[in-house]
Amino acid sequence: MSVPPESVVPPPSHGSAVPPTDVPSAQERQWAMFAHLSSLLGLILTGHWFGWGCFLGPLIIWLVKKDSMPFVNDQGKEALNFNITVAIVVFALFGLTLITLGLGVLIAVPVGIVVGVAWLVFTIVAAIRANEGVRYRYPFTLRLIG
Repeated sequence: MSVPPESVVPPPSHGSAVPPTDVPSAQERQWAMFAHLSSLLGLILTGHWFGWGCFLGPLIIWLVKKDSMPFVNDQGKEALNFNITVAIVVFALFGLTLITLGLGVLIAVPVGIVVGVAWLVFTIVAAIRANEGVRYRYPFTLRLIG
């Protein structure tokens, strides 16, 4: 049996392969990693457990690099959204403690510890994935900055 020539698919040419255009450069991957890790630095520099600084680092990196680096734009927004979400949870736990005149601390402290450990783990995983060039999505995140 003969196969018509127009139905034969040519084998892939390995010598002339064009790299995908959506692969982030090394510099973009590094800045995206910094966007995630800057939340850790912000928390350390603010010096208290409320973590006012946890979203300042991602915000600054996102604002500076969003127009010139698409990967950093995506990952900076993701880091910013995650850290704003965590800040909202921390303020809600603090509010629960205040409203219940201190009794809410029995719930707020254990939940706060779990949130803090999860925040640290997710931030480190996100930084590693961003450095690999993977668009990481944090779980349980409100997408406030679109």
